Amino acid sequence: MKIERIINNNVVSALDQQGIEIVAMGKGIGFQKKAGQELDESRVEKIFRLEGPEVMRHFTELVANMSLVCIQVSDEIISHAKKVLTRQLGQSVYLTLTDHIDFALKRLKKGMAFENALYSEIKHFYPEEFKVGTYALDLIENKIGVRLPEDEAASIAFHLVNAEFGMKLNQTHMMTEMIRHLVDIVESVCPLAGDSIYKDRLITNLKFILNRLLLHKPLAAVRDPVFNEFIKNHCCEEYSLAVRMSEYVNSVSECMMMEDEIIYLTIQLKYTININVNNESS
Repeated sequence: MKIERIINNNVVSALDQQGIEIVAMGKGIGFQKKAGQELDESRVEKIFRLEGPEVMRHFTELVANMSLVCIQVSDEIISHAKKVLTRQLGQSVYLTLTDHIDFALKRLKKGMAFENALYSEIKHFYPEEFKVGTYALDLIENKIGVRLPEDEAASIAFHLVNAEFGMKLNQTHMMTEMIRHLVDIVESVCPLAGDSIYKDRLITNLKFILNRLLLHKPLAAVRDPVFNEFIKNHCCEEYSLAVRMSEYVNSVSECMMMEDEIIYLTIQLKYTININVNNESS
């Protein structure tokens, strides 16, 4: 592989055997090297193959002034997340998470405190991502010798959720706040047990509905008027609650839930509320 350009002593841009640009990382890999020279592959610790020239350009700009250990830790966190999370991560996570960790470390060094206003919601609504966040804090402490505040576990989880759903940070923020409010609407009718699998399933379904709406993804046509009418007639209270939730979503996002989604949400509410009522009476 030939070096295209030196990013810093530890990171270079190179062309692989297919002529595709890659970013190679390794201690001293770019020291006293020049463009056009062969890459010393024995020094390569990690190769990044990011899709698209724009993503690659942003990544090389990002890591140019960043420590090698910070890049390594971020990559290890992402690798761990890919193993344990059920959804794939978009490549933007290499930019956003690496940048966030670098900034969090610099901010802590300057004594700047930061509290994540959505800490409780992120911990509750995205438990698997939050676990990766706590793993990340342990890894950073082990590799860099710095313990980031607990709020950073939620912030790291937030970036992972963003990469999973392919959303912008402000959209992920909006989705999280909307889920909180939608759960509040349900609990105004029937308090939900915190460890209920049906509550977790309801939250999961809300994530996917809101993700579709906020990204304006089309909904597959599965409309069944007879079935929908049956659900509306036999689950009147739950349907009314689902409509109320839909109206809230529309009021804050100007996105309208489809009738099929309202019916699906009605069914989820029926299961969730019935289970909680039965548990309370037993």
